[in-house]
Amino acid sequence: MVDLFENERLDYLLAEDLKIIQSPSVFAFSLDTVLLAKFAYVPIQKGKIIDLCTGNGVIPLLLSLRTRSEITGIEIQEKIYGMAKRSIEYNQLDEQIKIVHGDIKDMPSIYGHGKFDIVTCNPPYFQTPGKEEINKNEHFAIARHEIFCTLEDVIRVSSQLVKQGGKVALVHRPGRLLDILTLMRQYRIEPKRLQFVYPKQGKEANTLLIEGIKDGNPDLKILPPLIVYNQQNEYTNELNEILYGGK
Repeated sequence: MVDLFENERLDYLLAEDLKIIQSPSVFAFSLDTVLLAKFAYVPIQKGKIIDLCTGNGVIPLLLSLRTRSEITGIEIQEKIYGMAKRSIEYNQLDEQIKIVHGDIKDMPSIYGHGKFDIVTCNPPYFQTPGKEEINKNEHFAIARHEIFCTLEDVIRVSSQLVKQGGKVALVHRPGRLLDILTLMRQYRIEPKRLQFVYPKQGKEANTLLIEGIKDGNPDLKILPPLIVYNQQNEYTNELNEILYGGK
């Protein structure tokens, strides 16, 4: 059993034998988050992984299906941290996954530099607007806007935490691509794999997945485009395979 508080529910995580605590009052996990968990390289047996801006813990949960590595998730919002921690405990994964309540900017001083093989992050996508434009729901606003961490914070911290030769994987919006590439190189993360995600054939890309290597050699590969929906507004075969066809 798991303790559920006001407005919380226990949802299945895709078709996997996992459940996750969610609530309409906070930002629920999205397809972007799931795609990052499937896109990122992870070692099968050994290694240390850290997921920044972990939210309710969906990326650590999904990565646990692909690796036996130790996984740490960092979440700044206390309410969402609590949801993630209880989800990990419910799935009996607390020996593999540790959820930490804290600011990602403090993690290099806590864990030290170069301690992780893999860093993943689904960061806030949007720069913080004026008060009149920001979402009145604090949890939504923090998840969407760079209130507690900027894109530069995410990439700088990722570079500090990852080992030389380790990998950093992010999901973001195509409009920030130049910023991402510039910052990755500034902080010694060489972009190696890039994939654009399109809602439908003929539409503009609305998501990008990118992975880089700390102090890697220049050699960026542009992967085939990933299209989410077909003309019948159903998931494409490729997306179904990614989501449900295997680990």
